[in-house]
Amino acid sequence: MRRERKYRRRRRTAAAAAAGVIAAAAVAIILATGGSAAAPGAGAGAGAGAKKTSARAPASPPVRVVHDGPHGTEPVPILMYHVILAPPAGAPFPGLYVTPALFAAQMHALAAAGYHAVTMNQMWDNWHHGTPLPAGKPIVISFDNGYESQYRFALPVLRSLGWEGVENLQLSGLPVSQGGLSERQVRGLVAAGWELDTQGWNHADLVTLDPSELRFQVAVARQRIRALYHVHAEWFCYPSGQYDASVVAAVKAAGFRGSTTVVPGWASPGEDPYRLPRLRVLAGTSPQALLAQIAGIRDDAPPGSDYET
Repeated sequence: MRRERKYRRRRRTAAAAAAGVIAAAAVAIILATGGSAAAPGAGAGAGAGAKKTSARAPASPPVRVVHDGPHGTEPVPILMYHVILAPPAGAPFPGLYVTPALFAAQMHALAAAGYHAVTMNQMWDNWHHGTPLPAGKPIVISFDNGYESQYRFALPVLRSLGWEGVENLQLSGLPVSQGGLSERQVRGLVAAGWELDTQGWNHADLVTLDPSELRFQVAVARQRIRALYHVHAEWFCYPSGQYDASVVAAVKAAGFRGSTTVVPGWASPGEDPYRLPRLRVLAGTSPQALLAQIAGIRDDAPPGSDYET
């Protein structure tokens, strides 16, 4: 037990160092857009303001047909992307940028290696209801924060392969003027079959919030994204990967099926669905290197009970 705790501490420290770039970039994005963790009073105002962004009346998400068959047992790698562009001169966090050409090459290399992209819900339905997955080795291609380049460059590549992605959207969003998705583009992703999940209202440090603030970031965000885009929003993505027991409890209470971290590994049906691992894909990762990274983390230990950078 002592050896296991020591190993987990070493592994979490290494993962935290690798996640530092992403965490710092997320903070920089929020500061640049004037966002912050909303207090309960401010949250109510933010929610009221957000409701003005769409004239459509709320509607229930489409009913999902549940299959009943032998439950799937196959572990699934989940990839994490951010900006699909070349980093501009002087970009403070160039590691978050994957060029469109390199992204396309990575996706085609995955396809040539026998992979086929699935969504989080497809993975879950296979594990828990035996719903068949497309032919090939399942892999989830997820995108964080809501960058416009994900719509402009990633969508056409995945569509050409007959694949669908997973968008982890912040409800406050990154302004269109600063490279964020518009509501029209988000709806375009949904229309193309992408799964729409959320990182919460904004990129808040969830482990520092009091219960009412945490509920706003998690539960209210889910209510809003379901009403605004008419989706199920079954999955939560921890901003910068940070979580603890209180955050996990809030995600469960909000009705999410599970949540994803930034700790590398393969998601497995036997693990805690509220601490699923993901592999962050950073700038300059060749297709061959990506395939090697995916294979190399297959047997990594699952994420621990908490994670703070």
